[in-house]
Amino acid sequence: MLKKSLLLLWSASMLFSQSALSQQKKVKGAATEPVRLIRGPYLQVASSTGILIRWRTDVSARSKVQYGTVKGKLDQSVEDLKLITEHKVKLSGLKPSTKYYYAIGGLKDTLQGDENNYFVTLPEPGKPGHYRIAALGDCGDNSINQRHVKAELLKHLGNNDLTAWILLGDNAYQDGTDSEFQSKFFNIYKDDLLKKYPLYPAPGNHDYHDTDLTSKYAQETHETAYYQNFSMPTEGEAGGVPSHTQAFYSFDIGNIHFLSLDSYGKEDKAYRLYDTIGPQVQWIKKDLAANKNKGWVIAFWHHPPYTMGSHNSDEEEELVKIRENFIGIIERAGVDVVLNGHSHGYERSRLMQGHYGMENTFDPKKHNLSSSSGKNDGSKNSAPYTKTVKNSKGTVYVLSGSAGKLGGKQLSYPHDAMYFSDADHGGSCVLDVQDNRLELKWICADGEIRDQFTMVKEQGKNGSK
Repeated sequence: MLKKSLLLLWSASMLFSQSALSQQKKVKGAATEPVRLIRGPYLQVASSTGILIRWRTDVSARSKVQYGTVKGKLDQSVEDLKLITEHKVKLSGLKPSTKYYYAIGGLKDTLQGDENNYFVTLPEPGKPGHYRIAALGDCGDNSINQRHVKAELLKHLGNNDLTAWILLGDNAYQDGTDSEFQSKFFNIYKDDLLKKYPLYPAPGNHDYHDTDLTSKYAQETHETAYYQNFSMPTEGEAGGVPSHTQAFYSFDIGNIHFLSLDSYGKEDKAYRLYDTIGPQVQWIKKDLAANKNKGWVIAFWHHPPYTMGSHNSDEEEELVKIRENFIGIIERAGVDVVLNGHSHGYERSRLMQGHYGMENTFDPKKHNLSSSSGKNDGSKNSAPYTKTVKNSKGTVYVLSGSAGKLGGKQLSYPHDAMYFSDADHGGSCVLDVQDNRLELKWICADGEIRDQFTMVKEQGKNGSK
């Protein structure tokens, strides 16, 4: 009887041990469940010698980027041992204008990395060359139009790569929340634009809507998803005068100097873009003064000074005050092109200067510096806009706010200052700059190029205007 009891006790013990071992294996299996990539990779703070690669994982993990100039031979790496879900790995000491392949993941696993994971470092600041920059305005709404605009942009590029791309604000509708950025921005562009081309954003009013915060609070603190999801070259890493803020900044792509501005947020809890004594405008003046020797100067922000599309530049406070108080500053500094969004169409001026009043005060004889369309396509009055060393006046204003959202016209549409307007087709812009020649094309969602213009500069010393 004792033997039988001992045998039963031993059997029960063995069953318990096997069950415990089974449970341990299950726990061990759960602990090694693979980390999943849920956002990115995407490329930020690019310069001629460095870049920041960002991605997001579903659980905290360590970060590693492997990279190299030969496909399949990623012989360099950078690691971050912190356990995080928002991964930001900075590569430095890179060669200018050089193609690098890369892979992202943890210390022992690779989340993504094949022949489609690559980037090209920017050219040396000030160096003339051939550069392509895409501009997308009001893009993030998860619409059929958004997807068609992207597809036709890629088709237009063909085998050519973008040097970079820029965002003109309202990047995730309706409220700029993190979940909207995920579904309407990152998920849309993750397989092509984001993983290959450096991105430089500007904020729009919808990027300040974050539903957890009041708009006024968000404007003052900038504590929104937009500012947490993007990294900007705030310390002059990519050229320009350091701004020390994500709200506005500048950067160089070869001989092109860009300024990304904030037309909705407030600085020091008080000053907007149209407040010329505020920190942003004071920085803009310093930055433009320090970059007069650049071949081209392009500024982009969300709210346009001229529009009669889905918004009215004679009625909205931001638009009226930006036109009245601000654009004279950048015109005097010689900014060549201004790119905006906000209205959900496309509107483009001739080479112009000095119109700061309401639409009915626009006088083409006074404010247009050229009677040409600028199209450079052989049609009547289509010669390129020309700037010389002695006469470098004039700016072309381009509103391109239909990379996602589309449509809307005021009663007085189109605006008198605009040579070409179209609120019926979605599209994005491609800037094609080759040395002293700049061409902008509007690539529509059906593949048609419905507008374009060319600007040429007489070159002075070092190729500058």
